[in-house]
Amino acid sequence: MIELIWWHWALVGFGFILAELALPAFVLVWFGLGGFLVMTALLLLSSFSLTAQLLIWTLSSLGMMLLWFHVFKRGFHKSLIGRSSAALVGEIGIIAEAVAPFKAGKVRFQKPLVGSDLWNCTAQEEIIAGTRVRVESVEGNTVVVKKLEG
Repeated sequence: MIELIWWHWALVGFGFILAELALPAFVLVWFGLGGFLVMTALLLLSSFSLTAQLLIWTLSSLGMMLLWFHVFKRGFHKSLIGRSSAALVGEIGIIAEAVAPFKAGKVRFQKPLVGSDLWNCTAQEEIIAGTRVRVESVEGNTVVVKKLEG
């Protein structure tokens, strides 16, 4: 029967982490850390059967990898920093050129926002020039506005 001791798992850990350097997908590192976890368990808690070692390594590696991809989802933004919607949504402006549901217009802001004080805009209702509006969302380089009540 094969018996793996702590330094075997150290080699497994280093092997996977070195392989991660060659194949930067950020997946193999978790299998390397799983090897280090089994190595630490063997050093602290004496010996386990080969089946238990492989089970600990597999479950810990897959668990860390799934946790990583769950916490850091691709395309999931926790912050709006660096996005135009962070600076524009909620801003108040005045319609400079009338806007209607199928006709783009222009909105002017008191101060330049993201490099310009005049932006193309769209709206779900007809809004005449000189009306105060609030930015609801950003779609490309056009803002969607809504008339302020009152």
